Amino acid sequence: MTSLTEIPEWAVLAEDVEAMKATSMRALFAGDPRRFNRFSIEAAGLFLDYAKNKITEDIADHLIALAVARDVEGARARMFAGEPINVTEDRAVLHPALRDFAMRDYHVCGENVSLKVRAAREKMKAFIGRIHSGAHKGYTGKRLDTVVNIGIGGSDLGPQMATEALRPYWVEGRRSFFVSNIDGQHLADTLAQCDPETTLFIIASKTFTTQETMTNAATARAWFLENGGDEAGVGKHFVALSTNTHAVAAFGIEKDNMFVFWDWVGGRYSLWSSIGLPIALQVGFDNFEKLLHGAHAMDEHFRAAPLRENMPVMLALVGVWNRNFLGAASHAVLPYDQHLHRLPAYLQQADMESNGKRVGTNGAPAPAPTGPVIFGEPGTNGQHAFYQLLHQGTDLISADFIAPAISQSETGDHHEILLSNFLAQPEALMRGKTEDEVRDELSAEGRAQAEIDRLAPHKVFPGDRPCNSILMEKLTPETLGALIALYEHKIFVQGVVWGVNSFDQWGVELGKTLAKAILPEIARRGEVKPAADTHDASTNGLIDRVNHLRAKG
Repeated sequence: MTSLTEIPEWAVLAEDVEAMKATSMRALFAGDPRRFNRFSIEAAGLFLDYAKNKITEDIADHLIALAVARDVEGARARMFAGEPINVTEDRAVLHPALRDFAMRDYHVCGENVSLKVRAAREKMKAFIGRIHSGAHKGYTGKRLDTVVNIGIGGSDLGPQMATEALRPYWVEGRRSFFVSNIDGQHLADTLAQCDPETTLFIIASKTFTTQETMTNAATARAWFLENGGDEAGVGKHFVALSTNTHAVAAFGIEKDNMFVFWDWVGGRYSLWSSIGLPIALQVGFDNFEKLLHGAHAMDEHFRAAPLRENMPVMLALVGVWNRNFLGAASHAVLPYDQHLHRLPAYLQQADMESNGKRVGTNGAPAPAPTGPVIFGEPGTNGQHAFYQLLHQGTDLISADFIAPAISQSETGDHHEILLSNFLAQPEALMRGKTEDEVRDELSAEGRAQAEIDRLAPHKVFPGDRPCNSILMEKLTPETLGALIALYEHKIFVQGVVWGVNSFDQWGVELGKTLAKAILPEIARRGEVKPAADTHDASTNGLIDRVNHLRAKG
């Protein structure tokens, strides 16, 4: 395939950038009363307004031409067909099969994996039924009403985000905790709130060898045994989300309490699988299935809608326009719903681990910038933190604003105030404020000319800051599922355009390998252990300083 930056469709878009320098988004809105209708899409319970991007109908058409040239439709078909599109690991990418309620068959290497998916889902449902009914009890006969999920990365971020987002749907009397950090304080703080007689531990590790997860799991197991539990009780209080039957059994977990998923399910796309067990335990299996149904609705839209009317496709292409042609190297995710407070962190992994690649699928260096830096916080907190830089900083940063029209918890006029900010911030980023407008305002306030001259430069907003607005009626299991799937498919489309493999993550390996080499060189507290001088001078010096401080302590 010809290099991305050398195809005619890329050159046309580069010319579009030059043509757009002479106009503004204000002018684009003023010149087209139907702009909102032209640049908005509704699907799967979500409404996307992308009119506040510096694009025209011609640019949208040129972006579609780019998608066609990069064979987005073909790549989409290959994904749904179970072809090994994860080329570096020779794996299929079939997380949509986990939430397909159209009873389609999905094949990987000639095997119909749909049957396995349905069987695994039924096993989850039966287990959750036993926990909620009290049929599965702890070692003293008490109900297990507390869940501690021990995982990291996709085995933590997705389930935690979804569980928090669906807080109003929590089953009464149940609690959930999520432990991921190898920092022992994370687990210790969690265990301090738990009763060993009523706590169920979920160990989420496909290989059952992940260092952080298994270290935390071993410590949790020791805590359980030290606080009244016995070896027989481990089988009642610990379950595994894994494929390593031997290691799971050696840990003391019964085979019936091991829930599988497959190598065609990437970690950051796995909350729809058995990795979603903590979600289903907290909100009930019916609501977990509604989450899957919402994602399936977005899958169906993504699979069938024409590119120009396809929400994930257009969200992705606008992102490519902003990243590669307008120079927005960072992208903010700004949910105006407190229950979505973990969504930015979840999308950091989903996007940056997927498309943060400098080498294409062909092994050559990527010819253009790939995935942006993703960050964010819930509104209105972010407005009093980093929005200053969004509005008046020297870097162009694009943004997604997300909100439900109806709150899960209507309280006084709180939600109206929240929505007014959700609507005002994108308008302010788009419009900006000219120096003439600033001077007129200051003059109307009766300011002296000298003061106007002094203040005016500080109060100018450049505007033309690109942003999208995603609106839903209410945050429900269905709309949450659709929202997550929207971003999954957006990331996939951008990876296809950039020519990178969105489904491997070799970048996490080097640091982990070096950490294993350094671990034996770290002194236990109170010991004196000189540095082994096996690293660079900086690392050797830091190891020596760490050991010196631990010896003093």
